[in-house]
Amino acid sequence: MEKIENYLDNAELGRHHFKAMFVSGMGFFTDAYDLFIIGIAIALIAPIWKLNSAQIGFLGSISLISALIGSVIFGRIADRFGRKTVYGVEAMIMAVGALLSAISPDFTWLLISRFLLGVGIGGDYPVSAVIMSEYSNKKDRGKLVGLVFSMQAVGLITGPLVALALLGLNITPDLSWRIMLGIGAIPALMVIYLRRKIPESPRYTAQVLGDRKKALEDVGKFMNKRVESDKSSNVEKKRSSLIDFFTNKNLMITLFGTAGSWFLMDYAYYGNTISTPLVLNSISSSMSLETKTLYTLLIFVAFALPGYILSIALIDKIGRKTIQLIGFAVMGISFLLIGIFPEIERQIWLFFAIYSISYFFTEFGPNTTTFILPSELFPTEYRTTGHGISAGIGKVGAFLGTLLFPIIMAAIGFNSTFVIISVVSFAGIITTLVLKETKGESLEEVSKADVSPRSVTNEL
Repeated sequence: MEKIENYLDNAELGRHHFKAMFVSGMGFFTDAYDLFIIGIAIALIAPIWKLNSAQIGFLGSISLISALIGSVIFGRIADRFGRKTVYGVEAMIMAVGALLSAISPDFTWLLISRFLLGVGIGGDYPVSAVIMSEYSNKKDRGKLVGLVFSMQAVGLITGPLVALALLGLNITPDLSWRIMLGIGAIPALMVIYLRRKIPESPRYTAQVLGDRKKALEDVGKFMNKRVESDKSSNVEKKRSSLIDFFTNKNLMITLFGTAGSWFLMDYAYYGNTISTPLVLNSISSSMSLETKTLYTLLIFVAFALPGYILSIALIDKIGRKTIQLIGFAVMGISFLLIGIFPEIERQIWLFFAIYSISYFFTEFGPNTTTFILPSELFPTEYRTTGHGISAGIGKVGAFLGTLLFPIIMAAIGFNSTFVIISVVSFAGIITTLVLKETKGESLEEVSKADVSPRSVTNEL
């Protein structure tokens, strides 16, 4: 390993790391706010536009399926042309999608706007995760990438707070949902300039572009300090090939673990979370929208947020794989209890206790780790490609979970629906077992990437 990688791996945790975390994390705040506010907005839109169940399902899930497109396309572009090439572009797409959603005159316009929004959200996943992982030191990398993802918690909490404020001000329902959706443009617009100012990832510049001198200059800019000259000479560009990626057995095993775990995680999580008002309606049909929103906020603040915090605190100590296994196991047990004991549904506080525990171990578990692991396990020339495909397949799970949750619940009932989610959660244990633990190791060691001078000429 050359000095560039050593500088990054052994750097003391400092202000520069937290600056990168904030700039990356604000994208995830926007992602979470935009994805989950739609559940509350739909409750206001549906009676105004007289939407049927199919329209409600598609409106709630369309951003998730378009996120597949964004994550795969932007992930691939970032490996071919650089992380900085797309860093900020996806934020602009999110801002435009949110603004167009807010001024939608009809269902079709809103559906298209949410589709566009999802493309930007999907594009943000691989680039933000990898930028942070490649700039991190090896001792704190899990914590730093986890902090980026934990901004999702802030977005989850902000959404219900905004909704409660608007509902409390007695603003008309039609204006309320437009404000809810339009607010999502604000944080996206805030970080566009900052994102364009972050230098290209030095690992990418050195290992893929072959320009070690420029990479060293970028390390100095990032750390805001003078660094020693790297004595190694520049090397030829190392271009990644999709054919090589998909025919590499080790990479495909890794992809099965990262993408499979993310798919199963998102199927359980998004279907459950976006449909929370529907779940609460099954528990008590007399609840007002304000009460449902308040309960949702309570779950996020009292259980989901502490889960994120504990995950960040322990991930570099006990490891990503261990946390993911624990999370999937407790999620499966919690959902199974709700599914096989109908009396839990009728005892609202017992239901909330078990339901909330599942949220805690979702965050102290696979919701955090499925984001972190793909940013570490793939070599530099395939890192955003692997993360983008993993995130995209995850969003297919989210799309199916969000679309099918209300349909399945209407068809087979509340309890049987949770049994299915339980099986999905237990399946995540299997996909996790194929993955390597990454704590405390350099990205080059984890991915077994060859960082010595070499050239690969394949271009696609």
